[in-house]
Parts: sequence; C-alpha cells; structure tokens
Amino acid sequence: MPTTHWMTGGRGGAPLTRARFGAGALVRGGTVLALAVLAAVPAFAEPDRTVLPLAEPPRPVSTVLDVRDAVAPPIFEVTAPEGAPNVLLILIDDLGFGGTSAFGGPVSTPSFDAIAQEGVRFTNFHTQATCSPTRAALLSGRNHHVANMGGIAESGTAFPGNTTQIPNEVASIAEILRLNGYSTAAFGKWHQTPPWETSVSGPFDRWPTGQGFDKFYGFIGFSTNEWAPAIIDGTVRLPAPDRPGYNFMEDVTDQAVNWIRFQKAITPDRPFFAYFAPGAVRAPHHVPEDWAARWKGRFDQGWDEMRRETLARQIEAGVVPAGTELTPRPEAIPAWNSLTDDEKRLYTRQAEVFAGFLEYTDHEIGRVIEAVRETGQLDNTLVIFVAGDNGSGAEGGRNGTMNEFTYFNNVEPTVEELLPYLDRWGGPETLPNWAGGWAMVFNTPYEYVKQVASDFGGTKVGMAIRWPEGGVPAGGGVRGQFTHVVDVAPTILEAAGLPEPVSVNGTAQRPMDGTSLAYAFGDAAAPERHVTQYFEMFGNQAIYHEGWLARSIHRAPWEAQPRSALKDSRWELYDTRSDFSLNNDLAAAEPERLAELRALFLEEASRNFALPMDDRTLERAIPALAGRPDLMAGRNALVLAEGMTGMGENVFLDVKNRSLSITAEVVVPEGGGNGAILVQGGRFGGWALYMKDGVPAYEYNFLGLERFVVTGEDALPPGPATIRFDFAYDGGGPGRGGLGRLSVNGKAVGEGRIGRTQPLLFSADETADVGIDLQTPVAAVFRGGADTRFDGKIATVTVEVNPGP
Repeated sequence: MPTTHWMTGGRGGAPLTRARFGAGALVRGGTVLALAVLAAVPAFAEPDRTVLPLAEPPRPVSTVLDVRDAVAPPIFEVTAPEGAPNVLLILIDDLGFGGTSAFGGPVSTPSFDAIAQEGVRFTNFHTQATCSPTRAALLSGRNHHVANMGGIAESGTAFPGNTTQIPNEVASIAEILRLNGYSTAAFGKWHQTPPWETSVSGPFDRWPTGQGFDKFYGFIGFSTNEWAPAIIDGTVRLPAPDRPGYNFMEDVTDQAVNWIRFQKAITPDRPFFAYFAPGAVRAPHHVPEDWAARWKGRFDQGWDEMRRETLARQIEAGVVPAGTELTPRPEAIPAWNSLTDDEKRLYTRQAEVFAGFLEYTDHEIGRVIEAVRETGQLDNTLVIFVAGDNGSGAEGGRNGTMNEFTYFNNVEPTVEELLPYLDRWGGPETLPNWAGGWAMVFNTPYEYVKQVASDFGGTKVGMAIRWPEGGVPAGGGVRGQFTHVVDVAPTILEAAGLPEPVSVNGTAQRPMDGTSLAYAFGDAAAPERHVTQYFEMFGNQAIYHEGWLARSIHRAPWEAQPRSALKDSRWELYDTRSDFSLNNDLAAAEPERLAELRALFLEEASRNFALPMDDRTLERAIPALAGRPDLMAGRNALVLAEGMTGMGENVFLDVKNRSLSITAEVVVPEGGGNGAILVQGGRFGGWALYMKDGVPAYEYNFLGLERFVVTGEDALPPGPATIRFDFAYDGGGPGRGGLGRLSVNGKAVGEGRIGRTQPLLFSADETADVGIDLQTPVAAVFRGGADTRFDGKIATVTVEVNPGP
C-alpha cells in the first residue's frame, strides 16, 4: 500500500507542524515528510458562491519521488448546485400586451400559449420602453440606469446612467451562472454594446462573450435584415448567407437547437442557460410569403374594431378584469373609417405580413422548446417566455414604410410611393414597418406605444413561466402581482439554488433591484413583493407604488417636440387596482397623493442614476453633442485597404451632410474591372464607388427610394489607376444634395447632381466595406454577395471629409 506524501503551504507563511496534520505525520524543520495512508480522498467542501469565480483550493505539494507511490488528490471542478435546472429565457422583440393569443391578441401563438397553459401567466409584467434598457435590466436584475442603459445603445451620453457602458459592478446573470458551472449561450439580438466598442478593435468586454456567454450567434445592433443579416459568431463577422429561401429566424433557431442538443449529448448532467432573443418581431417585418398569405383578409375590419375585439378576448381569457375600459385612440392615429380605399389596402397588407411574421416567429421558438423536450429535460428546465422587450412600436409613422430607415431620417413616404411594393411587402426587396395604428391593437387596452415609459402600452407585455419540477403549477393560472423585468435574474438564481454574489471577477457587486417571482409560482393571492418601481426614458417618467401610478407623458413617438420643459411636465394619477387600462386620471381628486408619488419618483430616479433626465433626440444621435466617445473624433481622413470590411456606421468616418473625397489606388485586371471598391450601406440606403465592365462609377442610393449615379464613359485599360470621386455638398442644412465629380488619373470622366442625401443614418447593420459589399448591394447593377467582389487589386482607399458640415 503506497504512502501518501502531500503538503500544503499555510497562508501567510504559517508553519507546518504535526498538530496541523495529525499524529501520523512526520515533520522535520517545518516540512511534512510523510503522511499516513489516506483511507479515502476527502471531498471538497461546498464553495462560497457569493464570491465569483469560486476560490480554488490550495494546491498540495508532494515530496514523493515516484508517482506509483502516491495517491492523487481530487481535481477541482466548478459544478452547479445539485438539481439546478436548465434555464431557457425567451425574449420577443417589440410585441405589446395584446400580442399573443394567450393574452387576447388576434394572431395565433401556439408555442407561447403552450408555455402559458403548462405553467402560469403574469399579467402585470413590465419591461422598459425600448430594447437596450430592457435587455440590460433583464440580464442583470438591476434597473436600466444602474446598468448605464438609460436609452438605446446608440443614444449614450457622458452622464452616469446613460453612458451605455455596463459597469463591472453589474454582473450579468449569464456570467453568474457560467462561474457556477452552467453552459451559457445567447442567440439573436444583443444591442447592449456601446457603439464605439463595436469595431474590430473592440474592446470585447461588453460583447455577449464578454458578458458571460460561452456562445453567441446573432447581431449586435438594434435590427438586422432577416433575409441578409449581419451575423456575428462570437466576435467574428460572417458574410450574409447567400442561398435561396434563407431567413435569419430559421437560421438562429437551428443554431440554438443544435447547441442545446450538443450540450446535452456531451455533458448531460451540466445545466445550460440559453438566452433566445431573435430580432423578430421588430421591423423589418420579413417573413416567407406563405406565412403572410394565411392572414389575407383577416385585418380588413381595421384597427379600431380590432382593438375592441382584442379587449373582449382579453376579458374572456381572464388576463384583463371585466369592466376594463378601452383607452381613446391618440389624435395622431386616424380613425379607420376615415381612410381612403388605397390606405386601407396598404395598411391591411402591412398587418397581414406582421401577423405572418409573428406566427412564424412563434413556430420557430416552438422548435427550440421542442429541442429541450427531446433531450428529456423540459420538465427540469425553467422556461421564462417574455413576449416583448417593450410595447409594439409606431416608428412606421402614419403610413408605414417599405424601408424602416425612412423614420430615422425624418422622411415619411406617401401612400402612392408605397403601393407599388404591396406584393413584395415583407420580402427581400423591402425593409418594412407597419402604420402606427396597428401598434394600438397589439398594445390593447392601452393608449400609447413603445418609447413611452410612462404608459403601460410602452412597458407591459405578456409573460409566462413553465417549470413543473420547480413547483410551477400547470393550467394557465393568472398571476396579477406587479412584476418587472429586473425580477427575472433573481428568479433564476433562486431556482438554481444560488446566492446573489457580493463579488464577481474582483469587483464588489451592486445588489440586484429585482425580487424573485418564485413566491407567486404556487400562490395567485400572494401579496405582491415588488411594490415600487420608477420608469424613465427620454423624459417620459412614472412611478409605481403599492398599486398607484403617477406619470407624465412628455413626448409621444409621433411628436417632433416634447410637450413642455421637463420642469413643467403635467402629471397624472391612476389607481391600477381598479383602473387596469389607465383611463381615469385622479390627479385632480388626489393632489396630496400625487405630490407624494412625485417626490418618491425623484428619490428613486436619483438613487438609480436617472437624473438628470435627458429628453434630447437628434443631439443624442451625434457623439460630439451627446458627449460619448467617437472612434473618428478629430479625424478628417481614413486610409483603408483591401480586406477591411464590416465597419459599422459608428466606427466609420461620418460622411453625411458635408463635402468629401474618395481616392482609390487600384490595379485594373485584364478584361475586367468589376465590383465594389468602397461601399457604405446597402439596398435600402448608402453609397458605392465601384467598377462595372471596366467603367468607374459612383452611386448614391437614397433610402431605396431614389438613386443618383455618376459614371465614366470608357472602360479603363489594365494596370494601375487612381480613381477619385469628389462631392461638393450644397450646404444650408442636413439632407441636402450636391455635385459629384469622377476622375481617373487626374482627368475628369464624369459629373452629375446628387439630388438629396440621408441626413442621419444609413443602416443599423449594413457596413462600410473595401473590395466587396458584404450584405445587400448599394448599387443596383449588382446582385449582391460574391457578385460584388472586386476582381482587381485595391492598394488603398482614402476617404476625406470637410472638418465641419
């Protein structure tokens, strides 16, 4: 029987003595020479899970010469608590309280309904009013300003609470679970990375793989083209898939399904945390036509009647109390019976496409859930299905749009401009959003929409939880306690048997703001525990406290300016216990209560870094005015080379509203000269310097609505050439046109006017690329993808802009 010889140095140089190792130890000069044979290797004690990563045990030191004479100590591994469940967290984008059929909506959502029926429905569940803040709060358990996400990632400012830099003291639930032995993965939309950190240079701390996810497959920004997405795998940009019938919703589902199956095949005893957050059903509403065709004619009654029908179904389903009143339609939304036949034809087609998109999305989510079921793990999986990261949105404006970026450039297309796209609506030739009136239907019974943090139409969504092995009863029971997106992370921790950590990766943690929902799993009548919650975004502000809601509607999405200065905001008061839809303002009847709640709002806002409030819009889109970092700050020129691709708009020189020049040093091949030299944007807005059949050209694509082309007359001979494009901006404000001139080797070869330009944004996901157009093509002469690859050589491309607009 071999003798075990192990010693472990004491902390702080503590001497090694026989007393520390027992009478069987041979100690000389503070060195353990031999220990008695161990009858059994001792197990590690349960680690302190409040400090992450878990502390490794001290490594024992051996004095044994031959491994044959030694007994190995146990190997330390981080494992989850025994019985910890898998976690599947599902988040749909831009779907309001009336969005699912389980919550009375007009579109069938059998996958969501099954989770609700096999578990419980939370009918008073709230998010933030836009995507980035909700996602940061969901994954951290902290209020959105505490996570520095007071607005969307692209609107960050220099003020604490709004920088968009998630602090180290706000560790994500993914990182907490990963450091406790879970496998973790995120699929779909992220939208939590500061815009200046999205380049190839990183840093990658606030990308998904820096926030606790072992695996990420999806997109970083606020939206993507579902037919030609901007896919990131980990931190690597992939080219848009180029195959018939491709759709990102199906692709991201395949990725999640395969990951779940693979995890359980290789490590069946290790729990997983899968965060499935597809970009659907946010614009663009992209869906295979057969899904949209199912809904033909089913929205012909229009949004006013459909709101009434939805409320009736909600009351019948028990998710809305009997007697709830329907709130009035905002004046900015026209009455359905006032519309022209062309308007009705256009708007109903938009709703049919959206309905198909929602049903398709629900179907694909069902495939993810089924994959868990096939592993035999569904009952031991905590499924949390949040049907909306905020209420449905009205960014499509009065008429809707075939290109969602018309909204971001203050362009509202006419019905006449949109009707030609009717048969192609939802397909690859459109980037569509619906008319704002439809958002009212899917936010029933509330008055306002996404962006309005002070109305439940902007914040309340459907949510369901299934977990039979964890005590969640089946039957679709209703839980009406006030609950909030920050409650999700604490719920997951309690389900996993994990404490909230006090330190993560060496940083003391700010306590979570949420409350675990487990108390209500089996008790519909349990007293509500989340009794106070502030709301604030872009000046829309509210406070919920013990059933009461005090709020101010500062600006609706269809309003160009705030209704007043922040100090002059008009406040309203509602008793949510008797007024589910917020239809009866009690401010005049209860002024003292209102004053108390306003004071409580200011206290909560200050404590959570929501002050000072910032109701600016355009200014927050411009880094220099907003006060956030800008990779291009102070630079008027950018020198690029072949192979430099995937440069998002926030990490590229801003060429909008100013004069510029582009100079390319190229080598034209024999018999060729085809492809992109430098592009920015895509099919729905951008510009491209390119060659076609040896002829140089520049094309400005204005939102896919109008194209301006400056081209040479003759094909260039093989060999080196300097191709230059100069644009002289007209000035006089944003979005104006100018004169474009094209030259080769210093000789003018073409000239033409560019009638108008995009003033604010080309795209959320299309990029600037040298030598190829990675996603959809800017120039109409190309099909896209490999078709745009330049067949010559590009030495350098230099972009220069005027110092100021």
